[in-house]
Amino acid sequence: MQDGTAQVKEPPQSSEPRGGVVIDCKIDKLYYGTFKAVRDTTIPVKKNRITAFIGPSGCGKSTVLRCLNRMNDLVRGFRFEGHVRYRGKDIYDPSIDPVAVRRYIGMVFQQPNPFATSIYNNVAFGLRLNGYKGDKHAKVESALKGAALWDEVKDKLHKSGLSLSGGQQQRLCIARAIATEPEVLLMDEPCSALDPIATRKIEELMRELKSRYTIAIVTHNLQQAQRVADETGFLYVDTSEGGRTGYLVEFGESKQIFEAPQHKHTQDYIHGAFS
Repeated sequence: MQDGTAQVKEPPQSSEPRGGVVIDCKIDKLYYGTFKAVRDTTIPVKKNRITAFIGPSGCGKSTVLRCLNRMNDLVRGFRFEGHVRYRGKDIYDPSIDPVAVRRYIGMVFQQPNPFATSIYNNVAFGLRLNGYKGDKHAKVESALKGAALWDEVKDKLHKSGLSLSGGQQQRLCIARAIATEPEVLLMDEPCSALDPIATRKIEELMRELKSRYTIAIVTHNLQQAQRVADETGFLYVDTSEGGRTGYLVEFGESKQIFEAPQHKHTQDYIHGAFS
């Protein structure tokens, strides 16, 4: 492992993100091996806002999201041209440790993925990984309260996280992600595996969390993006080179994207011409 951890021991920052932009993502070209997955995509993720990525299947929404905390590094053949600046520092600089990046830019995945251990240990996992020396019990309680789960699990913290319902498991994963107090929380279709009631709870939680965190989500649910997102980026698929390469068509305030989209592809997608 490169000796980059110390450089992101505290988030690289000036006093405040410039223009309120916490993450400045500019992808010129992104490849998996010889496959060009994404091109020409620039997205600013603003402080204490929810930014949604929408678009048809295969347009690169999740790939773009995973760029924001270097999760694509885990995919063989990944390489890209461009930058992802977190508070002005390019997280792809060779001196930066990607594990340390994920300390400040956490992630919640599509399928709830609690560990096969107790509810308490699930939430405390990141604290132990980062060598937290303070009161772990207080941190675990705070994270579970932050994920709106404490009242439901406070009397069964030593039961398996796998014993919870799907919606509770997803909130447990959110608690695990926020226990280390990241600044940014990435969510990759966090409600796609949940029923409508659990989905509503996660959406309410997202709106509450944005007062303390900056959030970026991928969602296939246009109504969800309308309900929760402040800004929305629409990605589409370019097949002109014989493959399927995603690219950003339009980005702006969610109200404008959904009520007055400027590009025909966006208009067609919003109005259900394709999915």
